[in-house]
Amino acid sequence: MSTARTTLRQANVALRAMLVFTLVLGVGYTLLITAIGQVTLPWQANGSLVKADGRVVGSALIGQSFADADGAPSPRYFQPRPSAAGEGYDGGASSGSNLGPENPDLISAIEDRRAAIASFEGVDPGQIPADALTASASGLDPDISPAYALLQVDRVARARGLDPRAVRDLVESRIQGRDLGFLGEPRVEVLELNLALDALRG
Repeated sequence: MSTARTTLRQANVALRAMLVFTLVLGVGYTLLITAIGQVTLPWQANGSLVKADGRVVGSALIGQSFADADGAPSPRYFQPRPSAAGEGYDGGASSGSNLGPENPDLISAIEDRRAAIASFEGVDPGQIPADALTASASGLDPDISPAYALLQVDRVARARGLDPRAVRDLVESRIQGRDLGFLGEPRVEVLELNLALDALRG
């Protein structure tokens, strides 16, 4: 058998193998895993989307800002922790700031946030918890600490004309404990809390 025919035969076998494996692994496997996800965990497989009044308002896994028409934090809503993802809460640019704890830019950003939050909430700067001042590693954390949520109660109640006790009870009812009882920290999902807040009547 000539070298040319041998080379052609090997190329033909390689091409057929590539096509078969592309169909089996590139198409078949993808369709199988997608079908399993849609059947067993459809909410998670579709992005853990949260709906209100029949429309998607966010994801349970991705933080978002709650701003007024001018882009400033809305006093009527609980605010999430800061985001270093892109221009803020950008799912396509998920990351932390990568600044070390002694970096002057990080220290300056924390002090600026501390002053802004103290003024916005009308509290002593020493009362502000760490998660209100620092961005998460992803920049998209949907949760805040119970301490930060409770810090915002009086401001939200005042902006909405609600009884602060009712707003505090709402926050406390939304506190999620540690996973499996010992992993992570207690937390409050901000989007879920704000949706419950919109349903609250004074």
